[in-house]
Amino acid sequence: MTFHLSGDAGIGRVALRVDDVEGMAEFYGEALGLARLGTGDGAADATDGSDDTGRRGDTRGSDRTTWLGTGDGDPILGLVEAADAPARGEREAGLFHVAVRVPTREALAEGVARLRVAGVRLSGASDHLVSEAVYCSDPEGNGLELYRDRPREEWEATADGGVRMATLPLDLEDLLAGAGDPGDRIHPGADVGHVHLEPTDLDRSVGFYRDDLGMNVRTRMGEDAAFLAAGDYHHHVGLNRWDDRSDPAGDTRGLAWFELAVPPGDRRSLADRLDGGATGDSLEPDGESFEVRDPDGIRVRIVPR
Repeated sequence: MTFHLSGDAGIGRVALRVDDVEGMAEFYGEALGLARLGTGDGAADATDGSDDTGRRGDTRGSDRTTWLGTGDGDPILGLVEAADAPARGEREAGLFHVAVRVPTREALAEGVARLRVAGVRLSGASDHLVSEAVYCSDPEGNGLELYRDRPREEWEATADGGVRMATLPLDLEDLLAGAGDPGDRIHPGADVGHVHLEPTDLDRSVGFYRDDLGMNVRTRMGEDAAFLAAGDYHHHVGLNRWDDRSDPAGDTRGLAWFELAVPPGDRRSLADRLDGGATGDSLEPDGESFEVRDPDGIRVRIVPR
């Protein structure tokens, strides 16, 4: 029986292995406006094993993670101290970018203004029809997208039931005309809207996120890229083969793991399906959450929504 995640599912927190935690925390504070929330073990809070979202954290291992988030205390991004980890190889699967979403066009404009004040060089600015986005990299080379969604009534459905997306130039000066004072903090409604990955085999990874995790293919760009989502969002996971990655993800600097946050019913269905051998990957139960690896070894943590 085909399983589909509900539209209430989405991306939770994302963790990056980094060499210079202090430098990276400073960058994300100044350039993106994320607040430093504290340090914990793995995905756990430093004090009681829970985070400010009310989810129980993962206390396996001894990784020290510095948490960054919005001004109201919601964690978005974890910086895992990994000074001894090697840099990600040029052929290694992993992260293309983390996409931080803000709820309004004004908040996006203020975010771009903040990036400019911090002296961050943009690598792109695009109108994707469903969203408007700017792109850059952090000091350790991790891709970063800052975006806002257009209203859903403006999205155009495709004949196959997907959504039309494109990459058109974004008029930054028009965007910035709507900016107020950027201040020093990101909009409190910011979250991680999606993660974009670089797999070694596009069809195999599409199969995992579609058939095993229950996402819908929303857009497919030939043999080069695919965008999948829970429900009818434009995408929660992007996949591309533009850089022809050929080696599985390792314990190198870069993406450590990301969360797929799902409602309780979906979590139980996924646990039953995956534990029954849908992927052949081992699960690591941890209270109400568990972890599975995608075909390239990228760690996906299934957590309560």
